[in-house]
Amino acid sequence: MAALFVSVLVGKCRPGMVAGAARREFWSRFRKAKEPVVAKTEEVKKEPILVCPPLRSRAYMPPEDLQSRLESHIKEIFGSSLPNNWQDISLEDCRMKFSLLAQLADDLGHAVPNSRLSQMCSVKDVLDFYSVPVQESSKFDELTASNLPPNVKITWGY
Repeated sequence: MAALFVSVLVGKCRPGMVAGAARREFWSRFRKAKEPVVAKTEEVKKEPILVCPPLRSRAYMPPEDLQSRLESHIKEIFGSSLPNNWQDISLEDCRMKFSLLAQLADDLGHAVPNSRLSQMCSVKDVLDFYSVPVQESSKFDELTASNLPPNVKITWGY
């Protein structure tokens, strides 16, 4: 009879109660205790200085004595005795090609880009590459300087 009385008593508990204790109290022991919020002093954060390096100048003007400079570099690398048609010397040997192009890049301040390295098959190809002047202006600069129709205007501030 006593067991029946206990089961009837437990069955009549309110929905918010679990065996005489509130659900909140029951589950609170599994929750982490909230840490008190401490007001932090604001530190003055200095923004990092983002300084871009100056743009590399790609302008190149071939020197007047380009052929003689190239010939002297070829004499250093391939030997002092050059054939009359020294411009037809092949650059099949990768080490010779590298040392020639590296010396010319240091001397003239203008390097052959990677995309053009495979096109340098002879000394004549190298001479042709270094004979072409390179301007620094972009296509937008060229468009601004050219005579545009009155309905086309280029503005840099956007």
